[in-house]
Amino acid sequence: MEYVVGIILLLSFFGLAYYCIKGHNLMIGFLVITILWTVLPLLGTVFASASFLEANPILQYEGSKGLIKILNSIYQSAPEGWGTTLVNVCWGAWFGRVLMDTGIASTLIRKTVELGGDKPMVTITLLNIVTALIFTAMTGAGPVIAIGVIVLPILMSLGVPKAIAMFSFMGSVAAGIYLNPVNFAQYRAFFIQPDEMPDFTLGWYAAHWGYAALIIMLVATTLLAAIYLKKSKTSHAWAAQSRSGASEQRNAPIYTLILPIVPVVLKIWLDFSVIGGFVIAGFLALFLCGRMKGTFKENCQLVNKLYYDGVVDTAPLVGFLLTLPMFNSVASYASPYFKVILGGVMPKNELVVCIVFAVLLCMGLFRGPMTLVGCGAATLGVLSNVASFSVPFLYAVFAIPTITVNIGSCITQSWVAWGLAYTKVESKDFLKLSIPNAYLTGVLQYAATLIFLGGLGAAWFI
Repeated sequence: MEYVVGIILLLSFFGLAYYCIKGHNLMIGFLVITILWTVLPLLGTVFASASFLEANPILQYEGSKGLIKILNSIYQSAPEGWGTTLVNVCWGAWFGRVLMDTGIASTLIRKTVELGGDKPMVTITLLNIVTALIFTAMTGAGPVIAIGVIVLPILMSLGVPKAIAMFSFMGSVAAGIYLNPVNFAQYRAFFIQPDEMPDFTLGWYAAHWGYAALIIMLVATTLLAAIYLKKSKTSHAWAAQSRSGASEQRNAPIYTLILPIVPVVLKIWLDFSVIGGFVIAGFLALFLCGRMKGTFKENCQLVNKLYYDGVVDTAPLVGFLLTLPMFNSVASYASPYFKVILGGVMPKNELVVCIVFAVLLCMGLFRGPMTLVGCGAATLGVLSNVASFSVPFLYAVFAIPTITVNIGSCITQSWVAWGLAYTKVESKDFLKLSIPNAYLTGVLQYAATLIFLGGLGAAWFI
């Protein structure tokens, strides 16, 4: 019977992959699959062999009280455990809105362009670096669009073909995400609960792998942009205009341009509170840029509006994050059945894992079974239960298709879809540029994963 249940669960896994590829609502998809994966494993215990149940005590429960306890752990305790992640997401979104409202983000971009002058490749390189630094602190579709409407017109006004401008900008955004504390907390929760493994912090991760992942993607994106630009013909025929607004036209004071990286620096160097860093840097930005000159009531309304706008930016993500922990929890009950079916074919060696994932990087596209913001959580549940891999190693293995491939290269990503519509770039033209970058970057990042986190690298973790 365990084989029958395992096959049905495997088919449902591919069904989820197809659902994600088609671009349907992730929150509903994961809620449905959670219910299905609750019913099938528990129903399977009625008919499973005694040896199978003895080998998997997690599936053993006594009476209705035991069943209720399991259901409560899936549908109540699991979402409650993600409270820390959701709080980080909301405050990070607020900080992003502050950087946009004060003009700090747009001023950084304009000052960078002044350094680059009229040399497109110099400007691309500088903008990629600054964009990556900005998105180590900012996250979400709203901030990406706000920066995009500044960066993209600048690049195209210099004669950079619009597809190359799109590819370069989106790749640099993804590079910054590798050190973003909000994204780190979000992805970390796929592997462990917030109070588990306290030593696996953003500082440890950055020092052992995060810096390398960011630099690899930034360098690869910039080099490929240079190659693409050399092979293409410059064009100045792009007529779209960036959105105008006070925050985009006003220059912030020079001494405030360091504020975007303050939360990240405080977290990595001092292990300071992520939220505390957002609050300190956010209010400093508001005061130093003259946005808090009104009455107390007006200032309160400003802060409230920025928080509201930030939470609206992340609303779809919050809904997804409230259903995902249910799925993560129920995957532990489904994993014994997956192990029966796939235990003999899933890679159990770190080198093999890196090679297989590098070859299958394309499956990170379209919310496929390699990306954590698609149905990669199911793949993680299977892989983590057929062999003993360290959490930092698994984190890196799944972060690459999630960030490099999905966030930086996939047309199902919300801000990539916006960019295609904004610049009038055909999706096939963007993918022709982004997919080679995803493979070049991904292969190098998996090599770094094997060196720093596999084998001897895993032994560094305390």
